Amino acid sequence: MSLSVSIEAESFEIAGGFRISRETRTHAQVVVVTLTDGDHTGRGECVPYPRYGESLESVQALIEEITPLLKKGISRAMLQDAMPAGAARNAVDCALWDLEAKKAGKPAAELAGLGAMKAVTTAFTISVNSPELMAEKTAAAAHRPLLKIKLAGPGDAERIAAVRQAAPESTLIVDANEAWDASCFEENMAACVAAGVALIEQPLPSKNDGLLAEIKRPITICADESLHPGMGIDGLRGKYDAVNIKLDKAGGLTEAMKLLKAAREQDFAIMVGCMLGTSLAMAPAVLIAQQADYVDLDGPLLLAHDRSPGLRFEGSTLYPPQPELWG
Repeated sequence: MSLSVSIEAESFEIAGGFRISRETRTHAQVVVVTLTDGDHTGRGECVPYPRYGESLESVQALIEEITPLLKKGISRAMLQDAMPAGAARNAVDCALWDLEAKKAGKPAAELAGLGAMKAVTTAFTISVNSPELMAEKTAAAAHRPLLKIKLAGPGDAERIAAVRQAAPESTLIVDANEAWDASCFEENMAACVAAGVALIEQPLPSKNDGLLAEIKRPITICADESLHPGMGIDGLRGKYDAVNIKLDKAGGLTEAMKLLKAAREQDFAIMVGCMLGTSLAMAPAVLIAQQADYVDLDGPLLLAHDRSPGLRFEGSTLYPPQPELWG
């Protein structure tokens, strides 16, 4: 029986907006792929990433191109060659995983060769702003054990100090989104050391990250934008100590699991991250989270309203997805 394929763009309001070094957003824009064989339905969600030239329109067009093959029953293995890495393939790949799990009557984690999944602690993100406003937002989240602080380059030393004062007990990780340069790197690094920051994500632009191999790295440095879609982790050793695996960039759970294995073999620490999406986008990444050192799957916590049913959160504790949602 051939599959029916649905491709829908959806928008979810972000509670209070979301700001990083290069953009401000008020809504999470997602694309959902639904595959149905008549008896079972699988879904996958992706978030187009403008940093790599993706848009709602381009992602939908890529999925439409592959639709004839999907209707015929393309496998996940075949999909890896049929579509480029990126958000579009992620939505399709995760929908195929969900459909496989529903047809088999088994959890996706079991199909992936994992044992019973456990709850994990996710980071909670504080958007970049003035030190005063960031301290205010941090104070409201100071009960959370792991905070991810968005930074913007100049002035980050003051932001880091203000955040640490507002959350003296939380573990801090920071994400510069490529915003640091030679003018502020040393000062910002010193501020991170003073604040006891555990990890710094993508401090330098990916095109200039060769400098990381030449300078002292007293804190774990994690690659995000330097882990380009479809490029793998080769070439990151010596510059980075950790990698941030995101399904939207890997092009799905299938490739993300390969990246995880390769990163472990090269002794990288693992972060599993996300774009701003709903619980449907986070759910497959919970499989990667089972083996991650840092989990950053707080997308649903940043939305004014998540989809229902969604993932279960108790504070910063994230529980494995129920079959009604995914997998």
